[in-house]
Amino acid sequence: MAYTDEIRELVWKRNPGEAEFHQAVDEFLNGIEPVVQKHEKEYRDGMLLERLVEPERSISFRIPWVDDHGKLHVNRGYRIQFNSAIGPYKGGLRFHPSVNRSILNFLAFEQIFKNALTGLSIGGGKGGADFDPKGKSDREVMAFCQSFMTELFHYIGAREDVPAGDIGVGAREIGFLYGQYKRLTRQFEGTLTGKGIEWGGSLVRVEATGFGLAYITEELLQYYGNTLQGKTVAVSGSGNVAVHAAQKAEELGARVVTMSDSGGYIYDERGIDIQAVKEIKEVRRGRIREYVDAIPSADYYDGANVWETPCDVALPCATQNELSLDSARLLVKNGVKAVCEGANMPTTLEATEYLLSEKIPFLPGKASNAGGVAVSELEMAQNAMQTYRSFEDVDSQLQSIMKNIFRQLREAAEAYDMKDNFVAGANIAGFSKVARVMKAQGYV
Repeated sequence: MAYTDEIRELVWKRNPGEAEFHQAVDEFLNGIEPVVQKHEKEYRDGMLLERLVEPERSISFRIPWVDDHGKLHVNRGYRIQFNSAIGPYKGGLRFHPSVNRSILNFLAFEQIFKNALTGLSIGGGKGGADFDPKGKSDREVMAFCQSFMTELFHYIGAREDVPAGDIGVGAREIGFLYGQYKRLTRQFEGTLTGKGIEWGGSLVRVEATGFGLAYITEELLQYYGNTLQGKTVAVSGSGNVAVHAAQKAEELGARVVTMSDSGGYIYDERGIDIQAVKEIKEVRRGRIREYVDAIPSADYYDGANVWETPCDVALPCATQNELSLDSARLLVKNGVKAVCEGANMPTTLEATEYLLSEKIPFLPGKASNAGGVAVSELEMAQNAMQTYRSFEDVDSQLQSIMKNIFRQLREAAEAYDMKDNFVAGANIAGFSKVARVMKAQGYV
């Protein structure tokens, strides 16, 4: 039996029912197969893959908190510290009812290789809770965050594990979490990223994941002799990544025509008004359907599939497995020229394989989603040195990082005779770096 098949069996046996984690491992093992074949004896002798698919530490804890009516609630929290070979664990916190160990294992596992691709010294981790901040008052969110951090603070630190935001964890939540961390530890240090600018945050951090997605999409199109200028772009989601990916794509000359949330999607033929979306989602915390109240010429499609919209470029920025095989077929039928992931694993394995078979340029999230964590590390560096950097300086470095990531994908794919397969390129480039470091550090 092939070494990678043995690892699949091991993961499936040790993690029964964890469909998302299984999918992430399966896609990863498919991509690194050529590297494993070349170094099989070395990897087997050091049980490298066995160590790689098992988290270094997996923590779960209860989170009791009291709502505005005096009722007690208990949620479950997690922190998955998956791999620290390259540096401190780094990865976001997600507050959403869907959060479970499988989803966080998959996110933390992907984070290892995403972080490796940035070229920065950060390992892979992820965390969160099955708490839904939607519909909660600020006081309720604060109560939850303080209870969450009262347990989490034992396991994190500026040189140990540095969480950030993710779905359901924005500036408000980071503020409440950091305040409690500081209260418990009496330390003002860079243990969380995504902080406010006035208290250790980095400029561009809010925009970083979306901007980074647009930058690497432009790099991909230029590789094929094209640009975003004049292209019709479909974006899913309307959270932080989607909003800033759409903003930067429009700045680069594209016409973004869709955005969505769990209720449905909007279509604006003239191009999405980003400021209107920001007002709805970031200020009022409303639903995307409210866009048509501000822009009556736009259309809202309740419960519909955003990927039915003809476009040149598709940017899935909502959540995992949102882009199915049927949706991929719709995109190809309608003439899509590139698909670049803004969310973590938003495309199913079957859809990814179909797009690759149709020769559609495709960038996986572990590469195209890496802008956020890259700027998070820059925030960590600023905190460590107690320095400040301008928006232009950080944005310029973000562009350089995304260009370097694309170069790594391209060169890794070509080195193993898989030209233009950027999924394989991302897995090979990220894995090769982590494997070298794990070997250098011994059997730990």
